[in-house]
This record gives sequence, C-alpha cells and structure tokens, in this order.
Amino acid sequence: MSLTPFMRAMAASVAISERAGAVLRDVMASGDLGIIDKGGQNNLQTIADKKAQLLIVSSLMKQLPKAQIIGEEDDDCDYSSPDAQALTTGESSAEVLQHQCPEQLSSIKEEDLVIWVDPLDGTKEYTQGRKQDVTVLIGIAAYGEAVGGVIYQPWYSEKEGGENTGRVMWGAVGLGAHGFTRTEPPADRKIITTTRSHMQKSVQDAIDSCKPDSLIQIGGSGSKCVLVADGTADAYLFASPGTKKWDTCAGEAIIKALGGTMTDVFGSPIRYDADVSYPNKNGVLAAIRNHEFYLSKIPSDIMQRK
Repeated sequence: MSLTPFMRAMAASVAISERAGAVLRDVMASGDLGIIDKGGQNNLQTIADKKAQLLIVSSLMKQLPKAQIIGEEDDDCDYSSPDAQALTTGESSAEVLQHQCPEQLSSIKEEDLVIWVDPLDGTKEYTQGRKQDVTVLIGIAAYGEAVGGVIYQPWYSEKEGGENTGRVMWGAVGLGAHGFTRTEPPADRKIITTTRSHMQKSVQDAIDSCKPDSLIQIGGSGSKCVLVADGTADAYLFASPGTKKWDTCAGEAIIKALGGTMTDVFGSPIRYDADVSYPNKNGVLAAIRNHEFYLSKIPSDIMQRK
C-alpha cells in the first residue's frame, strides 16, 4: 500500500523533530549559544535556532518537495548551503507508519500541505536555562486547517549527570494523539496556563474574567499546548497578538486530535494557509473541554486593553 502525502509528512516530521531536539541539546551542552537580539520584545535567536531550522526544513524539502514549508528563521537560513545539506535526513518514524491514514486526510495532495516550523519554541527560556519550557514544533496544515502536529520536548526527563530523555508527542485529526498519556484535570477546578513574561493588561483581564482556581505561567506556546493536551491544565489563554502560526499549528492539531478546540479569543478559527499573516492578532484560546465556557467569559473589548 502506497503512503499518502499526509502520512509521509507526519512520519518525517516525528523523526526530524527528534533530530532537531538533539541539536538543541548539543548546542546547550557546548556552552556557546551565540545569542543575538533580532529586535522587539524578547526576540532572541541562538545558534540552535538556526541549526535546528536548517535540519528540519532541508529534510522536509527533501522528502516533500512539493509542500510549502514556512519556518520562523527562514530569513536567516540558506537551505542550499553545505551546512544545510550536512544536516539533511531522510528518516521517517516507523511508529507513525504503522498507522493508516485517516480517511478525511487521505485525498490531500503533497502540494496542498503547508508545514509550519518553529525549530526552538521558547528561545528566551532556552537562553535562561529553563529547558523544560523548550519545544520543537512542526505543524501540518491543509486547506487552511491544522491537521497534524508534532511537539518534541528535548529535556522531558533530565537526570543527574546530564543524561536526559526527550519525548515526542504527535497527533492527527482522525488518528488521535500519541506519545503520552492524558490525565483528565479535576472536574471541579479551572486551571489555566498562560504566558510567563508577557502579562499585559489584556492578558490579565482575560484570565481574571474566567476566574480560574489555578494559573500556570510558563514560557513557549508549545509547552502550554502540552499542558492542555496531557491534562495538567484545562485551557491555554493568551489575549495578545504575541504568537505566530508556527507557534500554534502543531499544538492545535494535537488538541483537535484529542477532541479539543483552538481558536482566537473571540472564537474565530486560526487559519494556516500559506499566504496568511503570520501573527495570531486576536490571541489564542485552547481547551479539550469547556472551550465554550472560557469563550463566553472573554470581554468583547479585550484586545483593546493595553
């Protein structure tokens, strides 16, 4: 049986994310992050960002030459360079290939795929040594919708002496989510995860309107999606235009694979067409359950509050 373009993209993304995670660990271990400030609030870049992006995008281009691939660090990467070619891998995940393509995704053509890449989500946290907040994100979209996603956590289980075990979480609409076990959060408590470093008035007011019992503040959009997916948090709420499509596509696909929903804070879908504006200008709201509850609590003028 021939593989569908979607399953080839899914299997490649899982394997490539693990390779990229190893790059992030190696650069961290070297002690030379090569930090530069790209301008704007907390807009840092390291050697690891660029090297991981070269690996991911050049590898996806090799395996899926007709797909549209958009990465956060595209402006600073030459995918025809010797460095990119040296990092390129043709690997695919055998685990993913054991699964059949969901019927609703089986007719997607390779040229219909738009793959959104954040090679190092949580760069600020990476430079601060907050390694548990760092993820590699590869989101697969078709016809403007997030349909498959991979989140790799390079330091999921770090042990004494520096030994660590990464974890790859992946999911697809119609195929479920894999690589982790979800635990339902307490039904009688509302737990929200949000930003650690961008608590402006619109963000705080949106959270206050939902009256959560507990708030988890961490860096990186990918890490927040992980908390919603695994059941640590009920909802991911960020009423600010601070995230971009490469921050949310992978997480949205995994949350949808679990039966959940991600939208902007007004309930409109987040579109992932190749020609969309990159910023999520009306923020992010994601939940496996009770998405409508949180949506109903958001003030209509929230994005105007500074």
